[in-house]
Amino acid sequence: MQHGWLRRFFDGIKSIFFNGLLIILPITFTIAVFAFFFRLLKSWLAPLYRLEPLYLQAIPHSEFILVLILILLTGAIFRLFFLQRFLHMIERIASKIPLFSPVYSGIKQLVQAFTVPDKLTFQKVVFVEFPRSGLYSVGFLTSEVPSAISPQQDKRYFKVFIPTTPNPTTGFLVAVPENEIISIDLTRQEAMSLIISGGIIQPERFSKK
Repeated sequence: MQHGWLRRFFDGIKSIFFNGLLIILPITFTIAVFAFFFRLLKSWLAPLYRLEPLYLQAIPHSEFILVLILILLTGAIFRLFFLQRFLHMIERIASKIPLFSPVYSGIKQLVQAFTVPDKLTFQKVVFVEFPRSGLYSVGFLTSEVPSAISPQQDKRYFKVFIPTTPNPTTGFLVAVPENEIISIDLTRQEAMSLIISGGIIQPERFSKK
């Protein structure tokens, strides 16, 4: 009788503990993801912070404020003064710099693929068997492989970009036969959130109710 009471007591404590854990873990992981990217951005902006006047450095995280203002001013200036032609001229000059050109153009296309709504660079989100048979990776179908450079002339192959976690600016480009590509009901933004977070963040519409 006494042992039964103790067992119920400890079962109750265990149930309360796991209930608390289920509440705290999502909040903790969300904070951890945001803290990671905050520290990453802060490290990227460290040179800007060192160039600030001392009175601005007294403001916590003032480099973020400066970058935000700079982005808004740049967008406003280019929209108000129609400086697209000037930007194209700068890009033409940059395209002639041997090492700078491929990096800049690659990053620009990658950013546009995820931010411009009507951009079809990444046509849809797919699953492909990678890095070996039986394992599936999330990828982005980009375009069809021209028949002249197709691995097999009698099959249709498609180019799929498989980004790495948590840095999606690097990854693998693979040629996959059409019949081995599995479409996923995910938007590009949902897929990116899934990849960057290492699978922690997933669309709420798939959450069990």
